[in-house]
Amino acid sequence: HADWWTLFGDPTLNQLEEQATANNADLQAAAERFTQSRAAVMQARSALLPHVGLAFGASDNKSSADRLFRYKGAITATDEYYSGLASWEPDIWSSIRNKVRTQKYFAQEQAAQYAAARLSLQAELATDYFGLRGLDAQSAIYTQSLHYYQQALDVTQTRLKNQNATGIEVARAQNQLYMTQAHLLDVQAQREVMEHAVAVLVNAQPSDFHIAPADHLSDAEPVIPTGIPSDILQRRPDIAVAERQMAEANRGIGIARAAFYPHIFFDANGGFDSNGFNLANLANSMWSYGASASLPLFEGGLRRAQLQDSWSVYRETRDQYRTTVLSAFRDVEDGLSRTSRLRAENERLKQAVETALKTQTLTMTLYKGGADSYLDALIAQVNTLDARIDHVQVPASALQNTVGLIRELGGGRDRRQLPTPGHTLPFGGA
Repeated sequence: HADWWTLFGDPTLNQLEEQATANNADLQAAAERFTQSRAAVMQARSALLPHVGLAFGASDNKSSADRLFRYKGAITATDEYYSGLASWEPDIWSSIRNKVRTQKYFAQEQAAQYAAARLSLQAELATDYFGLRGLDAQSAIYTQSLHYYQQALDVTQTRLKNQNATGIEVARAQNQLYMTQAHLLDVQAQREVMEHAVAVLVNAQPSDFHIAPADHLSDAEPVIPTGIPSDILQRRPDIAVAERQMAEANRGIGIARAAFYPHIFFDANGGFDSNGFNLANLANSMWSYGASASLPLFEGGLRRAQLQDSWSVYRETRDQYRTTVLSAFRDVEDGLSRTSRLRAENERLKQAVETALKTQTLTMTLYKGGADSYLDALIAQVNTLDARIDHVQVPASALQNTVGLIRELGGGRDRRQLPTPGHTLPFGGA
């Protein structure tokens, strides 16, 4: 479904997604571009109908007294008029209708672009959020490990006082502690940067935005039905964009062809004109009407070049559409492959963590009893920390991959949710 992020069952993510969808500035800009495209449809459609207007005015005029031909000494006069104007260009060769259809397809393209921007925003937010939660889990592991390493350092220092350990063992324990502290600071810095990225997506001030840390990262992934390949063609907004661009280019061929034929134009105007206030007098009426036609005879190959160009543009969009479809199939297959592999990797890492923890506990017990060296205990600590960090990184990557797979499948949307050509008009008509 459209609110696909709710499948993860995370209330914080749900709240962030709603906030981003409502407030993100880039998404609002994409919505305005769709609004502009709808206005362009109406502008193009207006050329199909006659244009009617009114004109009226008045003036008070004074002539020079030294004018050679001056009527009865009068040097001042008034002039008042009003008239109606009408013009119309019949769309005999479908040039205007093709322009209207092109604008309608462009409006549909902008609607698909908005859907793509919305899906991209939602997927980017979810990806960043799960990355942040993965860093939270790493931070918790480093914190737990620091507590353990501090205890190990205390044991080593005690053994040194009792002359059961060497200074090099204390130095190794201190090095492990300090290195882990440094890793923790690095993870905390990464989390702050990730948190700032989320703040921008939800249109919040980064300095005032904060997400409470969580020590546990859920590895429960929702099962995403992929459907059949033809479903992808109906879901992906980028495919809808490419298809609409191809339709626009197809109409461009018709516009270029119409330029070879005569253009006919009708116009008429009529009204009253008088040098007094008695305008509504038949004797003061005036009118005119006429028609004009223009036909290109020789333009140095301009029209033919424009037609060839329109055909080339159409073939280009056709090839781009094919590439977009193939890329969509590849993206889905990549997501499915990563999903299955990451699940198997997570199971292996779970087993690796269990064995590493056992090894760490046993080696430290032996070291405390003097039956083993601290080097073996240190190696076990390093292996355990690496395994635990990998074990939380893989579920975070798996959740991010699931988000990516949902995005590649179109985010639960359907191209039938896009406006039809008749619904692209902002007002009036259908």
